[in-house]
Amino acid sequence: MAASQRHSHSIHPVRFFSEVLQFLVLEGRRNGGGALLVWNLCVTFWRIIKHKSTEDFSGIPYNMTLLNCFLSAWYGLPFVSPNNLLVSTINGAGTVIELVYVVIFIVYAPRKVRTKTLCFFVIVVAISAIVAFVSLLALHGHARKLFCGFAASIFSVVMYGSPLFIMRLVIRTKSVEFMPFFLSLFSFLCGTSWFIYGLLGRDPFVWVQNGCGSALGAVQLILYAIYRNHKGAVAAAATKAGTVEMNGTEKTTNGAQNSVHDRV
Repeated sequence: MAASQRHSHSIHPVRFFSEVLQFLVLEGRRNGGGALLVWNLCVTFWRIIKHKSTEDFSGIPYNMTLLNCFLSAWYGLPFVSPNNLLVSTINGAGTVIELVYVVIFIVYAPRKVRTKTLCFFVIVVAISAIVAFVSLLALHGHARKLFCGFAASIFSVVMYGSPLFIMRLVIRTKSVEFMPFFLSLFSFLCGTSWFIYGLLGRDPFVWVQNGCGSALGAVQLILYAIYRNHKGAVAAAATKAGTVEMNGTEKTTNGAQNSVHDRV
């Protein structure tokens, strides 16, 4: 009996390694510069603050990530889904970080983009409040876990799909300027590691959504590999315009010099 209890409480080594991997990769979001993902986002937002402009960056992924982090953190709470405290801790920290990013984006976005981003933010807050209040007041036990799990899964897939806007921009401009490599890489790694974690824990609400995230992250990396050496349509057009302008100036100067020479 005692041996059976020890066996039932033992930790599977593969799952233990997966949890350690989750902690090292994802908990870095809470520990600042420990994760390259956070470092990359800090670089992006430092660029926004420095230029006082969001340029062609989209605010949709940050709003969707904020919503996903909150719903995942809520799902991981003990009274919703027991034995998922790691999910709640990491995504709780992610909620705070993404909230800061969204506020910075709203401050420096142009008026039209600011209005759109602010509307998305209001929707995010409304959905979060609805899920929280419905799960607390109307549902209990397994029904509460199912409701919160489905909500987190659905909006997590939407979050992972939000970079499709940026991927479309990459294909259209043939430039990866606004799809940073490390953001794509660590989105892929985080999605894959959470996918493994969900499989080992036999939690479909974790592995389904992050399986989609891992696949979309892989697509972003493929796009980066294809277009990383391309100058991009926008940059090429700017270079061409500059060349034409310089050639025009050069021709005008040469014409003026020839005219003066003829008069002399």
